[in-house]
Amino acid sequence: MNILFAASEAVPFAASGGLADVIGSLPAAIRSKGHDCRVVIPLYKTMRPELRAQLTFLTNITVDVSWRKQYCGIFTAIWNGVTYYFIDNEYYFGREGLYGFYDDCERFVFFSRAVLEMLRYVDFAPDIINENDWQTALIPVFYQVFYKYQQGYQNIKHVFTIHNIQYQGNYGREVLNEVMGIPLYHMGILDYDGAINMMKGAIETADKITTVSPSYAWEILDPWYSHGLDRILVNKQYKLCGIMNGIDTDLYDPQKDGLIAKKFSAKKPAGKKVCKEALLSELALQEGDEPVIGIVTRFVSHKGIDLIRYVFEDILKLGYKFVILGSGEKIYEDFFSEMRWRYPDVVSVTLGFQPDLAKKIYAGADMFLMPSQSEPCGLAQMISMRYGTIPIVRETGGLRDSVKDDGNHDGNGFSFKTYNAHDMLDACRRARENYDDAEQWTALVKRAMLSDFSWSNSADSYIGLYKELCNQ
Repeated sequence: MNILFAASEAVPFAASGGLADVIGSLPAAIRSKGHDCRVVIPLYKTMRPELRAQLTFLTNITVDVSWRKQYCGIFTAIWNGVTYYFIDNEYYFGREGLYGFYDDCERFVFFSRAVLEMLRYVDFAPDIINENDWQTALIPVFYQVFYKYQQGYQNIKHVFTIHNIQYQGNYGREVLNEVMGIPLYHMGILDYDGAINMMKGAIETADKITTVSPSYAWEILDPWYSHGLDRILVNKQYKLCGIMNGIDTDLYDPQKDGLIAKKFSAKKPAGKKVCKEALLSELALQEGDEPVIGIVTRFVSHKGIDLIRYVFEDILKLGYKFVILGSGEKIYEDFFSEMRWRYPDVVSVTLGFQPDLAKKIYAGADMFLMPSQSEPCGLAQMISMRYGTIPIVRETGGLRDSVKDDGNHDGNGFSFKTYNAHDMLDACRRARENYDDAEQWTALVKRAMLSDFSWSNSADSYIGLYKELCNQ
């Protein structure tokens, strides 16, 4: 099969979050199983010069953005065995940053139309186009309205993947004709609650809708999680399914990681103790055998920071130390800074994001706390387990799917159901009790490290979905 992934970012060319990690890894995993899988993203100004130097110019065309005709350059490069295409337009993408501009609607209308126009000029005819999040949600809409019956475009199937349903591409109705150039008699495809909703358009027109974990697929049918889209999703749930994301097991490998104090593995775990000692020393925390809880996150409410605030000192009384890395809302930054000032021997807080320190926390902490309100997939819990650090999570989205509670001594972490601070505190207490039993803890760490979160499993599921659509 020929599969084209369309996305707004991909590691290593442009990244702002988990979407880039997926697009940087999943196509290579699918390609390794015998399919031609390619990727198309915008050519941003922020791409590193050494990567830009590897690009090859293919051609330039014009793309219709309603009544305008805009320049579009097409570049290509091969990374990790996968062919990448880059859509170039200085006016739209020659800026500092990826998103957050006044004309984001027009920028990604252009990109979506350009992806379909590009197919006339490249030596690749996709059987499947897999779109990702609202920035590419118009591709199946444009296909349905303009391209479906054109020569060379027949029988392309569309899979739309929701990475985070919170961001939907909501705009006023005037953009339908003025920016998208879609006739008013097609308004029903995109109209939702009196506005134009790009994600709703993709849900209407794509052949399949996927999410990044099985639990998130049924959670977004509930108004609590859906940010208003539950009504359309309930009607379309016959084409909705969830496929668990993976992680890059080469990038996150304690046997090869040169950033950590000592390499280790499930069979030879001794190096983890060295990593813990090095972490405590680097962050000037009191040495000792007490368990260390790591937190690497954005300080925003949906990450469950309110729960941590509410019982933070109660967790310390259980005999824990904290190593915290992140940034976000000032109220949370100020809280953690105060805790560091009050408990300098057992609490370390680093504001900002430092990838090297994040790796050291994954390797050196004993537990990793993720009490999210919602979590479409979550990567940190999988990375922490890879490094033998036991996750303590709330049962939501990908956290529920990847972490099995160790209540019967057959799990790989600790979890709690309700969004409640004292339920989280109880999970921390159970983790502490398990930690104090050296034999049980060693077995738990080994189970966590042997959990398989490679992209290979996800690739098999996506390939199965594609084959179903192509009747193979």
